[in-house]
Amino acid sequence: MSGPRASQRPNSRADAAARGHGAHLAGPLRRWKTACPGRPQAVGPAGLVHPLQVAEVKALACQLPAGTGAPLSRWSCPELAREVVAQSIAGSISHSTVRRWLKQDALKPWQYQSWISVRNPAFRPKAARVLGLYARTFDDVPLGDDEYVISADERTSIQARCRCHPTLAPGKARGMRVNHEYDRGGALAYLAAYDVHRARVFGRCEPRTGIRPLMNVVTQVMTTKPYASSRRVFWIVDNGSSHRGTKAMNRLTVAFPNAVMVHTPVHASWTNQVEIFFSIVQRKVVSPNDFTDLSEVRDRLRAFEDRYNATAQPFQWRSTTSDLDDLLTRLDRHTLDRQEESSARLTA
Repeated sequence: MSGPRASQRPNSRADAAARGHGAHLAGPLRRWKTACPGRPQAVGPAGLVHPLQVAEVKALACQLPAGTGAPLSRWSCPELAREVVAQSIAGSISHSTVRRWLKQDALKPWQYQSWISVRNPAFRPKAARVLGLYARTFDDVPLGDDEYVISADERTSIQARCRCHPTLAPGKARGMRVNHEYDRGGALAYLAAYDVHRARVFGRCEPRTGIRPLMNVVTQVMTTKPYASSRRVFWIVDNGSSHRGTKAMNRLTVAFPNAVMVHTPVHASWTNQVEIFFSIVQRKVVSPNDFTDLSEVRDRLRAFEDRYNATAQPFQWRSTTSDLDDLLTRLDRHTLDRQEESSARLTA
């Protein structure tokens, strides 16, 4: 068959690729077929390539390598070019041609992102309670002036790495130079409690994490003004072993009746504002980690707390319960799409 009708011929390999890998490929592949003219296109040394071959290469890039039997975790352009030839999609093709075709649709199969699904049925109410506290409400009731919100957590295993050669200060057209080799000087745990609305940090260093170190930092906060005489102090914590479950809540209340422990959902550290402070500590205090011993680590952490508290402003937290609902809706839609894709693959 030749002439204009050639573009209307079914391409079993391209259609099979679309059927085998879900409806999310069938749509793009159909659009690629429609958009491509019926005549071949010259692509350099590889010769003439039919537009449907371009669509097949893009469809292949949208598959996991394991689905084709390739012993790879993800595609690269050279590996895709090799697979294209192995599947007889084209007689020969260069990896630069593959890259150019993928770039047309912003396909980058060599990149990946990690994600985690919501498994806790109480995720929404737990997260909403935390977000409400950041907006100064608790169970939809506004907080009073004598009620405070503390975000607390632990930063485990901050090491003292003594470099084998002195660190060189930055100079003209040269960054700081840190020797790769080091001697280990031990490790400590750094616990911090962050007043969300007053931007004040209370930290302490401990040999390790646990119930007693956590209660030490709680006592450090709850025995100072204005928390000691306040009506309520809400402690937002994650689900770590030292402050998990009802026992931890009761232990806190027994020690300080005006303290209320509020847990974030499981796998939702992003809802705990103290994690932002820990990221600041990592960037400004710990990295690139050149300490002679643990006493230097402690001294620098304490000095940084004073420096931070002198000028800190509350974090501009913008995530609301409406944003939370939008996020959960997107996650539900993603899960549904994956289920539909799996069903389509099984019926293909």
